[in-house]
Amino acid sequence: MFLITNRKVNEGKTGPDALGSKVNPKGPNELRLAEAEKVGGKWNVSILPDVCTPAMLKSAGIKQEKDEKGKIIPVPASKYVAYKSLLKLRAIKKRTKRAPALALFVHGFNNDVEAVLDRAQTFEDLYGVEVVPFSWPADGGGGLSGTLSYRSDKRDALTSVGAFDRAIIKMDDYIRELNAPRVKKIEAAATAAHPEDADEWDGHFTSEMMKDCPFTMNLVLHSMGNYLFKNFMSSTTYSGNRLVFDNIVMAAADANNPGHVEWVDRIQCRKRVYITINENDIALRASRMKAGEEQQARLGHWPYNLESRRAVYVDFTGARGVGDSHAYFEGKPVEKNADIREFFTLALNGGVAEDGLDFDDARNTYRIG
Repeated sequence: MFLITNRKVNEGKTGPDALGSKVNPKGPNELRLAEAEKVGGKWNVSILPDVCTPAMLKSAGIKQEKDEKGKIIPVPASKYVAYKSLLKLRAIKKRTKRAPALALFVHGFNNDVEAVLDRAQTFEDLYGVEVVPFSWPADGGGGLSGTLSYRSDKRDALTSVGAFDRAIIKMDDYIRELNAPRVKKIEAAATAAHPEDADEWDGHFTSEMMKDCPFTMNLVLHSMGNYLFKNFMSSTTYSGNRLVFDNIVMAAADANNPGHVEWVDRIQCRKRVYITINENDIALRASRMKAGEEQQARLGHWPYNLESRRAVYVDFTGARGVGDSHAYFEGKPVEKNADIREFFTLALNGGVAEDGLDFDDARNTYRIG
């Protein structure tokens, strides 16, 4: 799998320590890309060069172009990642006859690179999605503990907003580039069928685009990854108005419940914004106490003030197998409760995941049994 990161890279290393625990020394907005593969139970991690090599271009089927003076135009590694990912998704669609899904995964507090990769692999294994982690330097304070460690990671999450914004812009640009021939073809067909009726043209174009959609793009945020996302949405320069994702899953959000409506209602996506809640979440209960009085009730464990018009709230409290879990999308909760697996399978594959769930009108939440 590929990773996007603003961590410091350690050239020459081939394990998870190829990505460091600190922010890139060139600045927190500096993005690097890596490719990871698990071999013999261990992760091999290769840092990709900033510019594609001839071998990378050939592997991704990218044509080397020249400028008007005949000089070769360098191709960024981000284009290699985009094209290789598309080739993989197309192969899945051809094999399975269904639209595959790609999920951008933003992890939480105190996650080293190995833990990030392991969780991403779990998402792939359980839910049949291709995962690209965005890994920020959540090092738990580099040897600090308790409140100091937590606050250190909150600062790192905050300073990583610009890098996340750049990653979203790049993803959107490449999706548009890769979809351009298909869009042009469908536009021509719509014009031929409805040359003088704008409403019919729009309906034809929308219908054909949905029918011909090659894959879904979804975003899954866990724990403090939601705090990063909150600050991304609250930024005055954010690219959140770009319609990149089908579903956005805010799992066990370590962000304030008070005031969440203001930024959640600004989220743009094609389908759903899911916010998952577990009142007994042990990590979020601890998080509530770590930063003193300024740390308000956490969005992922507080079943009140759930008033967003944009979000679909899903309550996992008391569901079979969940207990006090902070990561109820994996492990025992999923093993013991097929409803949980069904929900995340649909949500991470761009589907409608709340259908069939009981709705609690008093709290504005769907409930997992």
